[in-house]
Amino acid sequence: MTATPWIYLAGLHSLGFAVFHMAFWRIFRWRDTLRTATVADRAIIQILNLRLIYIASGVAALCFLFADELHSTALGRAVLLGMSLFWVGRTIEQFVFLRINRPMVHALTALFVLGAVLFAVPLWMPA
Repeated sequence: MTATPWIYLAGLHSLGFAVFHMAFWRIFRWRDTLRTATVADRAIIQILNLRLIYIASGVAALCFLFADELHSTALGRAVLLGMSLFWVGRTIEQFVFLRINRPMVHALTALFVLGAVLFAVPLWMPA
């Protein structure tokens, strides 16, 4: 398999996380649960989530529209490496901050590892 399908899969992965984050208000009942947070914490959580949606959507667009450039240019390869490291870091943070022994948490951890792999594999393929 060439690098392009891997990059498209990475794009789907990013798009999936963008959609997942769009559902956070409903999934985590933020309208109710964030009422007990300070105004600053409530704002920060929601703003950071909106920025994650923006970044994940942007990365998905890059993967779908510029797959060849992501694989064949130094800048593109730096983006792939950066995203792989993003998911490695997110995996580590899962173990540091979310020590909950539940199947959904383990599934998310596996999806974080998958993201690291999807963005890294094209880096090992010849340009």
